Amino acid sequence: MSNIHLIGGEKGGVGKSLVSRLVAQYLIDREMPFIGFDSDRSHGALLRFYAGYASPVVIERYDSLDPVAEAAMENPGKRVLVDLAAQTQEPLSRWIEACGLLEPETGLGLKLRYWHVMDSGHDSTDLLGRLLDRFGAKMDYVIVLNQVRGEDFGILERSGEKERAASLSARFITIRQLPEPIVNRIDAHGASFWAATQNTNKESGGFGVLERQRVKFWVNHAYEQFDRLGL
Repeated sequence: MSNIHLIGGEKGGVGKSLVSRLVAQYLIDREMPFIGFDSDRSHGALLRFYAGYASPVVIERYDSLDPVAEAAMENPGKRVLVDLAAQTQEPLSRWIEACGLLEPETGLGLKLRYWHVMDSGHDSTDLLGRLLDRFGAKMDYVIVLNQVRGEDFGILERSGEKERAASLSARFITIRQLPEPIVNRIDAHGASFWAATQNTNKESGGFGVLERQRVKFWVNHAYEQFDRLGL
């Protein structure tokens, strides 16, 4: 099977690109070949931080999306990673359904995994519900609780959507809280998370010993979560 990882969440600001960057760095560090696509026209995190691995994709155009599936089919040994911009769920869903990508009888040999990145607010929980309504048991789900964007996921716990997702074999992972000033400084200097753990020059955006250590522990915890998923 060829694996396509769709890193989404629909809502802006929940940390989709942050998770995409973590997954990309994980694949590099684990020496797992991948092909990246970036649909965010305003930020373009994969194109910015992993330019050698990523190409732009326009979600609203089938002729731009088709190469995503074709890349997966033509390179079965490589994962395909797609960083989805906000408000792209509807055109993406129409493309998936029009191509029958989740229908086993098509015989395309593709496995789609949707990473629903969440903050702790109502909108993320509502959007999870809509995603489950749309695809049901056909999609492989990873629900990402991004504590960088809020640590209290009580709304999700009380909504019933967590139990519904679990009944559809969704898996849950947590991205631990990392102080936003650290994330902002990493981004301001165009550094990958790996580079942030190595740079000791504060004039060029480097961190002190303990700050680097916090980033290392944060990245390592995310990697432990990814290990459980079997990318």
